[in-house]
Amino acid sequence: MGQVGSNDVIGSYVADYQYRTEQVKKNETAKETGKTEKKTKVSGRTIGEPVLSEKAAKYYEQLKAKYYNMDFILVSPDKKEEAESKKGLYQSSKELIVLIDSDKIEKMAEDEAYREKYESILSNATAQVAQMKSSLGTNGDSVSSIGMTFDDHGNASFFAVVDKSLAAQRERIAQKKEERAEEKKSAEKKEAAKKAAKKAEEKRTEASKKGDRGDKITVTASSLEELLKKIDTVILESRADFVMTEEERSLGGSIDYSV
Repeated sequence: MGQVGSNDVIGSYVADYQYRTEQVKKNETAKETGKTEKKTKVSGRTIGEPVLSEKAAKYYEQLKAKYYNMDFILVSPDKKEEAESKKGLYQSSKELIVLIDSDKIEKMAEDEAYREKYESILSNATAQVAQMKSSLGTNGDSVSSIGMTFDDHGNASFFAVVDKSLAAQRERIAQKKEERAEEKKSAEKKEAAKKAAKKAEEKRTEASKKGDRGDKITVTASSLEELLKKIDTVILESRADFVMTEEERSLGGSIDYSV
């Protein structure tokens, strides 16, 4: 009889252990389900279908309000590579586009040191973008958007979309101004100018037929200083493309690039 009692005790212990194990699993599942249910879609521009916890969603709204001159675009984790490859397609009327994934916003909401690191980058970018646009002067009209992204290690990179056709348009305006000043000179020179303008226009029309984005190109850099240099290079190249026809070279003289 004593042996039977011992077996009963062991059996009861095993049953109790199994029950408690199952309950722990159920509780963990319930917690995970609760977390999922608390996730919510966010307002504003998104890529994919990013969701945030209540705490992260609240912080994200505060972040957008703090940096109101920036256009935040929240990216779902599965769309990070796509967003990076197509970043030149995103346009905004604000000073800076910020592509950031939802995982980073979640961590920023929870980790103060992590949050301070990213907000410091954003704050510095605000002043640097203003300075960069000032350096561009009237050439800034050729830049349709400026933005930034972050890699998984917290490194920021910057990009700009430059419209080469707008940069070349400035040269056309300068050339027309020169043509007006030269109206009283030889008819031969005027005719050469007309031919040059016509040929340049034909080249632009042909180029526009080759792609729906026209002459817009995206340049990327690891800093805003480097980005400024690359933008200047693109604008200079677009000027060179415009004045490289034989007829234009035969005109002689110089074009006032400050116009």
